[in-house]
Amino acid sequence: MYTLNQILLALFCLFFLNVSFTQNEKELEKNPIIVIDPGHGGKDPGAITAQGIKEKDIVLAIAFKMIVLNDTLFDNMLRLFLTRYTDTLIALRDRTVLSKTLKADIFISIHCNQAINTTAAGTEVFIYPKSEAQASASNYLGLTIQKGLADILGVKKRGLKYGNFQVLRDNNSNVSILLELGFLTQSDEAIYLSNQESQSAIALVILQSIMKFLGL
Repeated sequence: MYTLNQILLALFCLFFLNVSFTQNEKELEKNPIIVIDPGHGGKDPGAITAQGIKEKDIVLAIAFKMIVLNDTLFDNMLRLFLTRYTDTLIALRDRTVLSKTLKADIFISIHCNQAINTTAAGTEVFIYPKSEAQASASNYLGLTIQKGLADILGVKKRGLKYGNFQVLRDNNSNVSILLELGFLTQSDEAIYLSNQESQSAIALVILQSIMKFLGL
């Protein structure tokens, strides 16, 4: 049986394909397609804070806040789609299906980190170079987001790294990154990432960074 999330994804794809035939090329150029992949979900909670708050819930909340801010502050300048809209586990091999179907300009998988060392803190950006152009663009967007989170929100930077992740390896978007927003095993970052106002701030910085990258 299909899950609710799979049905929603199918409906979004059908809606997009139908609308795309009625939009002209100029309109498409003005509204880049961004796929946001909230990590984990369902029976896979991801990292968990000492208070029991789950990574899967934090990243989904940030993704939803991106949709709201894109609508309320930026008049939907970006066409945002999520790989999951509910607390559902999507197989790694299926997380790039939406991106491929929509021919997304940008794919961002968002996560929270964890470590045995409870003092480890900061953001990490991972890319999987598939071509010189794709690697350069992914590098630039990743560093732009990371710099924004550091300069505006004061989050420590841990740099950009190579990551052999399936969601990046199987992706065909022009830009693909996996973003680790901080460590849920570090007490201060766990509190910060669990806070709704902080989540809104993070969502806003990511949106602004995407728009800066796109020159909007």
